Amino acid sequence: MSEPRGQHRRHQLSWRRGDIENWFGVFQPGTYTSTNKALTFIVAVFATGGFFLLVSYFQKQPSLEPYLEVFLRGANKYTTIPCTFLFFWGIVMLFFKGRKINFQAKALDLPCVPQEPDFLLNEQTAKPILESLFEIVDHPRHFILFKRIEVGLSSLQNIGEVRDVAALIKNQADNDEAQIASSYTIPSAIVWAVPILGFIGTVLGLSRAIGEFAGALNSGDNLAKIKENLSGVTSGLATAFETTLVALVFALIVQLYLNFLQAKESKLLDECNEYCHQNVIAKLRLTKQEQLYDPQFIAQVAQMAQAQAQAQAQAQAQAQAQAQAQYEQQQSAQGLPPEQGGHYVDPNQAQ
Repeated sequence: MSEPRGQHRRHQLSWRRGDIENWFGVFQPGTYTSTNKALTFIVAVFATGGFFLLVSYFQKQPSLEPYLEVFLRGANKYTTIPCTFLFFWGIVMLFFKGRKINFQAKALDLPCVPQEPDFLLNEQTAKPILESLFEIVDHPRHFILFKRIEVGLSSLQNIGEVRDVAALIKNQADNDEAQIASSYTIPSAIVWAVPILGFIGTVLGLSRAIGEFAGALNSGDNLAKIKENLSGVTSGLATAFETTLVALVFALIVQLYLNFLQAKESKLLDECNEYCHQNVIAKLRLTKQEQLYDPQFIAQVAQMAQAQAQAQAQAQAQAQAQAQAQYEQQQSAQGLPPEQGGHYVDPNQAQ
């Protein structure tokens, strides 16, 4: 079911207007809450350039110079520039992802399935719900919740098998969770890569400091040369510690933001599962024709037949025992010993 060309309806929730990546027009938005890597990469490049322009401008102020010089010191740039870029790339991806999570959560407030307690889902009632689903949103396949409902009800309408709806929804939920988990691959890699760059800066700074210190030892009595080399030692140590500090702070911020969004998205998936269970799976009912081929229904019939057969056997055994007791009483009244009187024989069995 797709919207005809040239016909634009005002949907309650529009993916084309509501998804943040659609605002840029050129790039294909990611699936569900995933982000477009090329789009976020370009935004991160501009954010990094803007950040260093601001740092260069505000560095001229004496009160900010000690803090901003960390990013612009010559030896630090080999580490601070890549760390800053990766930091902004991770932040941009997580920011876009957070907006997309909030947009997906709006679907939970839309009543796409009737809420009446006596409403039942079957092959006949699935079609109008699917039609109303395409009236509520423009592209149900781009929503986590509506995609599951569409998959389940389309199967119910086309195949007519109620038993398969729950399995299809569960399978779609597993696919959604796997896809969403993969969307955190790059942010998680950034959290790992940024401290590594900081440690590389530490190694470079220590190497430079050790080299300058060796030069100071070889300077002999030349105080000017010793001071120059010691200045290089302190500069190398500054590079070693400052690059590590910048990298660890950036990695910590990205990690906290990532954990916050993971918890938020996990809550969204749980709410989607609960919505599908309460409003779709719990309202499914088998028709009479489906009940004839339903394994549970067949098992119930077999159990009922077995119980009825056991009850008949018990009743027949009790009747046989009562008849045998009466027969023995009659033989005893006639003065015949039990071994001569024989035993009672059921006329039905004798025939």
